[in-house]
Amino acid sequence: MGVRRAILVLGPLCIQSFTWLAYITYSSTESLAKALIKIPGNYSRHRSLPKFHYYGISRSLSDFVSYFQEKVCPKRNLDYSKAAKGLEKAAYIDIDYDAKSQELILTSFHHEPPGSQGWNEQIKRRHNSARTEVGIFASQEATEPEELSFGGFLTVIGEDEKPKPTQFSFPSRHHPVPRASGSTFLATFPRPTGLHPTLRLSFPSAVSPPAQACGLHTYITLPSSLFVDKYQLSSPNFLASKNLRAIRALSGETDLEAPDWVTRKWGSTLLLDLAPHASDEARSKTRDTRWHVDIPLHLRYLPPAAGGTSSIDVPWPVVFWACPAEEGTELNGNPFDRVNLGYEALFDPDTIFYHFQPQPKEGGGRLVNQIQVPVMKIEESRWVESGTVGVILLGALWVMWKLLRLTLRDWQSKETLQEKKIL
Repeated sequence: MGVRRAILVLGPLCIQSFTWLAYITYSSTESLAKALIKIPGNYSRHRSLPKFHYYGISRSLSDFVSYFQEKVCPKRNLDYSKAAKGLEKAAYIDIDYDAKSQELILTSFHHEPPGSQGWNEQIKRRHNSARTEVGIFASQEATEPEELSFGGFLTVIGEDEKPKPTQFSFPSRHHPVPRASGSTFLATFPRPTGLHPTLRLSFPSAVSPPAQACGLHTYITLPSSLFVDKYQLSSPNFLASKNLRAIRALSGETDLEAPDWVTRKWGSTLLLDLAPHASDEARSKTRDTRWHVDIPLHLRYLPPAAGGTSSIDVPWPVVFWACPAEEGTELNGNPFDRVNLGYEALFDPDTIFYHFQPQPKEGGGRLVNQIQVPVMKIEESRWVESGTVGVILLGALWVMWKLLRLTLRDWQSKETLQEKKIL
């Protein structure tokens, strides 16, 4: 089937017409700035990583593509508009800005061709001085476990008469978990979710680390309607019962009492250390090779809704082993490396990540759980409002009556005292 990685570079003139889609959600840049959350980490060792994080769920890329075609260089270059059309089928898009060259770089990844005819694309040089290089590679078995290896053909348009065979390998920061170590997981919310939903990570078999020094972690992104109680997750006994070890980092909206409509930040992020060997003895007794982790969450007060339920979209977490690289390993030479994923700053720069593959059961492969949570019925909210106003009025009248009685008693006491003095 093959995969495709495309890169689109916008010059300074086009960047002037580019506005981040996040600004559409907020009324001003000030409100957007307040919605950002700071990523904790050691930035003295991660100077190139961003310090702030924003997350907003999008069901499709069609709105982004339409915006791109209408607003970004709509008249200067039709090639940009054609290239943007291909973004609709992308598995993901990375947007990076190079302040030195003043270029905006859009990198898209496609895990399958757009049609049944496979990849069919015409690539040409934009002008005579441009150097356009095209490569077709297949993944090969690497000689070292921390490396990626590719082999295929490479050609420079207008210079090479035929493609040149090429093979190269390099250390990589991100890898899939080896199949022998248990490589997939499932993220679900057991029903009924109630006011305290539980995020369950299920593994079809016991997991084993790629190396002894590796630690198992999950990085969770939560919308503002859900939060984690860090005090609840500070008890060692409670953590052990959920196959958890500790909270490594928590940032964002962490107020335990605030309702959803007063929160300013978009949500929160959580990095947890998992305890994969905490229940090995219990599994051996039941002969059950499956293993799961339960992460307790809590629901904020949400606005009333028709029917008494509201829908919340919760993205799947990332589950990975974090392993220290061997001394002398250079991890910055991978041209396909993805950076700024949110959790790199929480680890040393020489950390290698082995990722578990998510396996959704339903939803067309969409890595988002949609859960139904209880809220007040909007049909009954008027009675609650009327009742609340009535109780407040009755309370105010009762307080005024008590004050009035106290004032009258005081006045009567003074009159009685004056009469005694006259007598």
